Amino acid sequence: MKKSACILFCFIALTVTAQDFEGHKWQAPYTLGFPEGWGVERFLIPIEFAPSIPYKGVEDIRFTPGWGNVKSEEYWSYAFLWYLDEMPVTTAAIIHTNLNAYYTGLIGRNIERRKIPADKLFPVKSLAKEVEAEQGDLKTFKGTITMLDYMEQKPITLNFVVHVKSCQNQTKGFIFYEISPKPTTDKVWTSLESLWKNFNCNAAIDKK
Repeated sequence: MKKSACILFCFIALTVTAQDFEGHKWQAPYTLGFPEGWGVERFLIPIEFAPSIPYKGVEDIRFTPGWGNVKSEEYWSYAFLWYLDEMPVTTAAIIHTNLNAYYTGLIGRNIERRKIPADKLFPVKSLAKEVEAEQGDLKTFKGTITMLDYMEQKPITLNFVVHVKSCQNQTKGFIFYEISPKPTTDKVWTSLESLWKNFNCNAAIDKK
């Protein structure tokens, strides 16, 4: 895992250890690739820094090689899968609420350790809309998240695409988030989409 990814989610790692969940050893019951050079992090849901999100399962993250490097074209570009014990009701309003809670909590975890002044803080604002479902999706959502980039300590707007998928003969839920400040026409989205296009909810692999 990239050093920058470890720094960002160090608080999460502590929580995972306390819950006796070793993300790097967890054998996923599905296929979600991790291309060479990408970072990987896994932790349990409910999410320690966003306890209002009412799900149970595992978050499985994929970081592009340059996601933590402000000079990289891949800065803040990553994806994460929520593998859930059951399929929740998912609407644009629920996506909005969950993303607000998620990024508000993530920013909050970084205020003290990054010495972020109070006058730089502002509320997270997400906008989500349901679009025509892409192939293989139950539902597809697109939108934006405007928030404080705590690494640069200035505002940033992230674009997102959310794929909601069920798996035949399973009660599990799969919600896959693709995140980047780049417009969705940028080449980084091809890399993010490739993770999802090769996803198989019935095949477990672990190349680590």
